[in-house]
Amino acid sequence: MVVPPLLRAVIMGPPGSGKGTVSARIIKHFGVKHLSSGDLLRDNMQKKTEVGILAKSYIDQGQLIPDHIMTQLMLNELKGLDRYNWLLDGFPRTVAQAEALDKECHIDTVIDLDVPFETIKCRLTARWIHPASGRVYNLEFSPPKVQGIDDITGEPLVQRDDDKPETVSKRLQAYDAQTKPVLEYYRKKGLLKSFSGTETNKIWPHIYAFLQTKLPDVSQKDAA
Repeated sequence: MVVPPLLRAVIMGPPGSGKGTVSARIIKHFGVKHLSSGDLLRDNMQKKTEVGILAKSYIDQGQLIPDHIMTQLMLNELKGLDRYNWLLDGFPRTVAQAEALDKECHIDTVIDLDVPFETIKCRLTARWIHPASGRVYNLEFSPPKVQGIDDITGEPLVQRDDDKPETVSKRLQAYDAQTKPVLEYYRKKGLLKSFSGTETNKIWPHIYAFLQTKLPDVSQKDAA
């Protein structure tokens, strides 16, 4: 029996592009290990590891975490996943990170969620939360019963600083400036697969069909 080669995939997309939802579906259907740089950073900062303390010092100053720190963090984690199919999320963010990753392993495919910035702005600025419980509302598709009020406690909802229109615009511009060269890097290598659209549920079937050419759907096996 021929064992298929392991899949080494990266998912890219601006904040609010539905990357979290798509990643969760990829994990469910294809049983890949998901490695998110954001989750890993938070975990290290909580545990106050050496890298975590260092990363926090940059974040607290509003600076980007240097390439060598992010690369060290992610590559260390990947060492434990060498026998699994995996999906990287949030890394590489720069060409230097992509080159460092290439030295360690061969990437097979890069899934790019190409969602218009206007759609993302509407999506993110429509998000309001109930701080105490973490309940999230979206004015477009899951609004509270009374505007600005939590359904259960009647307490006021707040908008995270990250979701305020001016911040969203800045985050998208920063993503564009930082990540365009990385997309170009993978496009030149013939690894970039872009999926365009404004709704995650409409983009997903195309991503699913593409990944089915590489991996079996394990969720059906579980159901059977």
